Amino acid sequence: MRSSVLSAAVLAALAVATLANRAVAHDDAVKPPEGFIALFNGENLDGWWGLSTDHYKTYRDLSPEEFEKKKEESRKDVQQHWRAENHELVNDGHGLYLTTNRFYGDFELLVDYKTVAKADSGIYLRGIPQVQIWDYTEEGGKWNIGADKGSGGLWNNPKDWPGKDPLELADNPFGQWNSFRIKMIGQYVNVWLNGKHVVKDAKMCNYFEKDKPIPADGPIQLQTHGGEIRWRNVFLREIGQQEAAEYLAKIEAEKK
Repeated sequence: MRSSVLSAAVLAALAVATLANRAVAHDDAVKPPEGFIALFNGENLDGWWGLSTDHYKTYRDLSPEEFEKKKEESRKDVQQHWRAENHELVNDGHGLYLTTNRFYGDFELLVDYKTVAKADSGIYLRGIPQVQIWDYTEEGGKWNIGADKGSGGLWNNPKDWPGKDPLELADNPFGQWNSFRIKMIGQYVNVWLNGKHVVKDAKMCNYFEKDKPIPADGPIQLQTHGGEIRWRNVFLREIGQQEAAEYLAKIEAEKK
């Protein structure tokens, strides 16, 4: 795959440029940038099923037949609350979280979202909550639990862990699209929101088993929580072993 031989620096530059372009323009075609695939085809909900904040053992421990049955049953709920509209994924604020059929390990995710006042949401990584999306205004009523700091933080990290809160408030006003770039390698997560690096090299806590590392792979989930949210340009690049090893070596060297 061509992306595996590009340098990390070149890939980063391409992703930043793509992020900036996505923030200001959108045409009628779903066009992933080079090296990325589209998780949402712009037309329907193919490739997705539904979960809530479910411990990964509730589906990882199933037989293949039981797992397929669980996914098929969940799609009844998904069809009630999610729809494809104008190349956007639209949720009414209720129901199960849209969940990828495929599991992913190390990856780079690009996604745009637009939500409404007093709603909150998030993106689960490998089935683990979550990169947080807030109503960051005082009127949203959640300043007491960190909404004033803005979206993009790893909300379920312990209070004393880096990444719990974003490094700066980067949300666009309601009515405008926001663009995430999220990289997960090993246990570490980096998050850019609207081009600002709001989480840097933060280890993500395993919400379900806090004494264990996050599973090596898992689904990506788009959360719904109390208000309409729209998603578009849902693109993913799987990160190869060499790129992952170089990044993790850099992190270990910085700790010394």
